[in-house]
Amino acid sequence: MARPWPPSRLNGLLGAYRVMKFSAVLAIMMLAALSLGGCASSSAPEAAQASVPAKSTVSAKSTKNREARTSEPWSLRTPFGIIYNQIPNEVVDYPSKHAPGTIVVNTSERRLYYVLDHGKAIRYGIAVGAEGYDWAGVSTISAKREWPDWTPTADILKRHPELPRHMEGGADNPLGARALYLGASLYRIHGTNEPWKLGGGVSSGCIRMSNDDVIDLYNRAKIGATVVVLR
Repeated sequence: MARPWPPSRLNGLLGAYRVMKFSAVLAIMMLAALSLGGCASSSAPEAAQASVPAKSTVSAKSTKNREARTSEPWSLRTPFGIIYNQIPNEVVDYPSKHAPGTIVVNTSERRLYYVLDHGKAIRYGIAVGAEGYDWAGVSTISAKREWPDWTPTADILKRHPELPRHMEGGADNPLGARALYLGASLYRIHGTNEPWKLGGGVSSGCIRMSNDDVIDLYNRAKIGATVVVLR
């Protein structure tokens, strides 16, 4: 028959277990902090660039590549939730034949452009249709809704039978804070309750934006405005 361990040894083992458990939690917290730090420091290259003399040998191509990398979406699942970066909206040069107020969706870039005057546009990060659900064409904004309800189509329910048949608008609704309806189709430009998926091809053909961005676009875009979707 095995002899029981003395209380002093049991206490020592329990203490070691608590230290190991605390160390594991501390390591996870440090990883999350480092991830946040990486996101927060994404603007550092811009500050460094501002101090480079006018005769710097830094090429325009390398600067463009660096900017592209800092705006690429990423996400990290942790025990504390999902940490992710946001694709910033920004005014960019956009020489175009389209009239101001036109919306141009570039699905290959995963970007949406709201055309302004004088060769400028506001560029937003988006998510687009998954493989087999992407499309291209020209439409118009036929309706606008705040915190829209959602009724999944028969095709979506066939692929995801666990979904509700109808969902009222709100923070948990996949359509997010706003929706712009395109013509008589089932396609929309809308917000999302999964902002960490922006930058990917994940939808059933609709164009997803962050809730902040879709509210901004909603306030600018007019009923009847042209929407051009490019592959």
